[in-house]
Amino acid sequence: MVKIDLITGFLGSGKTTFLKKYTARLLERGQKVGILENDYGAVNVDMMLLSELDGESCMIETVAGACDYDCHKRRFKTKLIALGMSGLDRVIVEPSGIFDVDEFFDTLHEEPLDRWYEIGSVITIVDALDDSPLSDYAGYLLAAQAADAGAVVFSKTALCTPRQIEEKLSQLNGALKAAGCEEQPRDRIFTQDWEHLSGETLDIIADSGYRTCGFSKLPPDDSGFETLYFMNTELKPSDAQRTVGRLFDGSCGDVFRVKGFIRGDGWYELNATANQFRLAPIGNGQDIIIVIGENLDKSRISEII
Repeated sequence: MVKIDLITGFLGSGKTTFLKKYTARLLERGQKVGILENDYGAVNVDMMLLSELDGESCMIETVAGACDYDCHKRRFKTKLIALGMSGLDRVIVEPSGIFDVDEFFDTLHEEPLDRWYEIGSVITIVDALDDSPLSDYAGYLLAAQAADAGAVVFSKTALCTPRQIEEKLSQLNGALKAAGCEEQPRDRIFTQDWEHLSGETLDIIADSGYRTCGFSKLPPDDSGFETLYFMNTELKPSDAQRTVGRLFDGSCGDVFRVKGFIRGDGWYELNATANQFRLAPIGNGQDIIIVIGENLDKSRISEII
């Protein structure tokens, strides 16, 4: 059977960055890997960021949104069927930051997927640098993603003090407790700087499996989460940090993440949160900026961008 992993985490937590490191380790071990980007958004920017992994031993597929939930779920299952027939050793699913983990388990218990796939590990990425308070729904979402994880991997710890890491751990366990779940055991939480994340540690994470925790689910309608797309903005790299910084000043709603691509003398990848701004050269891009958050003011964001 093909092992299948889920790499989940909150918006902007660093899932795609971890996925690249994790996949590279599996390829080093001689495995044939499939990556499925399962994104409810109409445009999947992360797909472009993974293109360097695409090759003889690594297949990359995407399920894009722009349809209703049932349609999206059918597309997800169809892609898994195709990957299951491709002679792979492992499939990795990276969903959007707003994702019901139960969808992963429920889909894999349907025929014929239940005969082809064996659930490997559920890995949750948590942004240790993000010290902002969680709304009720955001706290629920964090708990829902971490409750079934076999491994919880903290990101951006190189930029954190030990106290910040402990505070984030307390926030995580507080969210789990509020949802009626047990705390994550310390030996399942990985707080190493990703630049020094060893192959042996990645092997432990790959074999971490998953756990189950029952709790009352909140309906998606309780969320004010939104994803806004802005095409052909003509934003210049020299103005990007100042402009994007204005999106986090509170006037636009609760903005969690801004990502996309900007054209200058070449293409640049944009990835920003309230605490971090990254603009780096990239081979290919698409003229788009995506703003993700809660209760967003579209007109104000459009005015700034």
